[in-house]
Amino acid sequence: MKKVILTVFLAAQLLPANKILIPMDLSQKDHLKAYGIAYWVLTQDVNVEWLLNYRGGSFMIDNYSNIEQECRIRGVTVQIISDGDAVNIYGEIDLNNMEVILLEKTPKIAIYTPPNKQPWDDAVTMALTYAEVKYETLWDEDVLLGKLEKYDWLHLHHEDFTGQYGKFYRNYHNAPWYKLQQAESEAMAYRLGFSNVSEEKKAVAWKIRDYVGTGGFLFAMCSATDSWDIALAAKGVDIVESVFDSSPAEPNAQQLLNYENSLVFESFTLLTDPFVYEFSNIDYPPSNNPVLRGAEADYFTLFEFSAKYDPVPTMLTQDHVGVVSGFMGQTTGFRRDLIKKHVVIMGEVEDGQQVKYIHGNFGKGTYTFLGGHDPEDYQHFVGDPPTDLSLHRNSPGYRLILNNILFPAARKKERKT
Repeated sequence: MKKVILTVFLAAQLLPANKILIPMDLSQKDHLKAYGIAYWVLTQDVNVEWLLNYRGGSFMIDNYSNIEQECRIRGVTVQIISDGDAVNIYGEIDLNNMEVILLEKTPKIAIYTPPNKQPWDDAVTMALTYAEVKYETLWDEDVLLGKLEKYDWLHLHHEDFTGQYGKFYRNYHNAPWYKLQQAESEAMAYRLGFSNVSEEKKAVAWKIRDYVGTGGFLFAMCSATDSWDIALAAKGVDIVESVFDSSPAEPNAQQLLNYENSLVFESFTLLTDPFVYEFSNIDYPPSNNPVLRGAEADYFTLFEFSAKYDPVPTMLTQDHVGVVSGFMGQTTGFRRDLIKKHVVIMGEVEDGQQVKYIHGNFGKGTYTFLGGHDPEDYQHFVGDPPTDLSLHRNSPGYRLILNNILFPAARKKERKT
């Protein structure tokens, strides 16, 4: 009899009682760790309900004791609510611009990043590490060997897909890290059968394009955004000068660009001078002539979408604020008039010229670009120390990054009426 009672007791402990609500409004102590909890719950084969536009995009989960305990350990604010409270929440969502999205799959995440440490830091890598979200890394050889298909979501580390080493030539071509990067990149290109780094990087860019077309979710920031799209448009065209590949750029390189190959930008003008710290006129304000508004005066506004009819951009813009502090990068933002018409604009600067956050579809997959380098370091320089995210646990900018990692796990939940 005691054994039966014990078995029933243990079984009762495993059954969910009521719900765990993880609020994502101003009451949340650590927004970034909260995303990590949502991801961790999925790894436990438990679904998560993402309540779009409800209290900053809160999460609701069946109340298993180990989940509540994990939230407490990680310092994430939780509320235990009754089934009746949950019904009331559903009712409020039905009547307003809100929606319930069911997260039911653990996204397999990869970061495209060089094996050698660079003299800058990647915001996405830091965000995933702080949030305790598992990821794997890969580099050019992995991409060219077809290993991307293993992953649901790919982030492009601060990268230059044009093969110009980030256009750092003027200030850093004699720096040891620059020389090492160039030597290693050239050795890899030759080993993989390419005549130079520029052609090898273009091949990688096209492999990533194929990955998106067959259903991959791509996220990129800073220079990876425009340099990737430029590399696609420059297929078969030498757009780099001899200091990078020992041969001059084609005199008519600009006219040979094929904007049908690029996914995001069109009609842009190349800046091929190796002494100019900029790839093209896509970046706004331009890195070679930046407009320094100052951290207090620089901000961008998130668009509000219909949660019921446009759940994807709604997911990607979940935040506890509507106005986000701006931040600079090699690619700080995107000129509105160079963005293709089908691309969804999700965040822009008030002047209307600079677009900060965009999303689009290609084939079966999607791409999302966020301009700037580090949401909590207004003007990040080469060699600056990495941002300590424990000091920015409620960062709206870092929330935009982490919205993206849950996107591949989502589907709209059908509720009984």
